[in-house]
Amino acid sequence: MALSALEIEKNPKFQELVSKRKSLGWSLTILTLIIYFGFILLIAFDPGFLGQKIGDGVMTLGMPVGLVVIIATFLIVGFYVARANATYDVLTKQIVEESK
Repeated sequence: MALSALEIEKNPKFQELVSKRKSLGWSLTILTLIIYFGFILLIAFDPGFLGQKIGDGVMTLGMPVGLVVIIATFLIVGFYVARANATYDVLTKQIVEESK
């Protein structure tokens, strides 16, 4: 006999899953916002810093810094996916098995 939604919500493993996902989700969201808003605030309040030329060409410091912002986002997403596959999927499978 399958468990009801209310019984599943009371399951300690389900509560652990929700808590871990929420905690990591908010932490990574805050980190992403710090990176993005930090970059935008740097552009707004010190444009000369990011406008410094690198070498003799036309590339400025802002280009690699912007690239680092994009790469950091991909790394954050990759970290979340790896954590989800390693932890959350295991807990979800256990919850589903217990609810059957």
